[in-house]
Amino acid sequence: MDLLESYRRSLGDFIDRVERVSPRQWSARTPCPDWDVRMLVNHVVYEARWSVPLFAGRTVAEVGDRFDGDQLGGDPIAAAREAASQAEIAASHPGALTRTVHLSSGDLPATEYLHQLLAEHLIHGWDLAVAVGDDPRLDADAVRECARWFARHAVDYQRAQLTRPGMEVPTDADAQDRLVAAFGRDPHWTPAG
Repeated sequence: MDLLESYRRSLGDFIDRVERVSPRQWSARTPCPDWDVRMLVNHVVYEARWSVPLFAGRTVAEVGDRFDGDQLGGDPIAAAREAASQAEIAASHPGALTRTVHLSSGDLPATEYLHQLLAEHLIHGWDLAVAVGDDPRLDADAVRECARWFARHAVDYQRAQLTRPGMEVPTDADAQDRLVAAFGRDPHWTPAG
C-alpha cells in the first residue's frame, strides 16, 4: 500500500472513532496525561486544518494564528469530519506530495510531513479508542508503514520531546503494540488504570 492510501485509511479510521464518541465521553481521560477526549480530538483537528495551507505551499507566517484555540465548536463530530475532508483533499491534490512543506521546525518534503500526519492519526486514534472503550485495532498496513518511518525518527522525536520515551514490550508483542509503545504509550492502558 502506498503512503497516501495509508494516510487516507488512518484519517478515515480516526474520524470513524470520533463519530462513536458519546456526549458523556468528551471529558474522559486519555493516555495523553494533560488531555481529555475533547482536547485530543481538537489537537488532531488543528493538525488537519494546518495541513491544508501547508500542502498548498504556505508558510507558518502566512497562516499565522488562524487555527489557534478551539477547533470543535458546538458540534465536534461535524468539525472533525469537515477538517478531515479538507485535509484529504489537500494531500490528494495533484503535485501536493512533490512539494516542500514549510513547518516551524524547518522545510520538509511533503511525504515526510504526510508520515507525521499518518502517525498523528494512528497514535491518537489508538488514544481515542482506549479512552472511550472503542476497538483499538489499527489498520495493519498503516501500522507497518508508520513503524518503518518512525524507526528512523524515534530518537529525534524523543530528544525534541515530541514523544515520550518508548516503553518496553514483550518480544512477542504484535506490530501495533510495538508501535504504540515506541510512542511512549502502555499498550495495556485503560482509563481506570
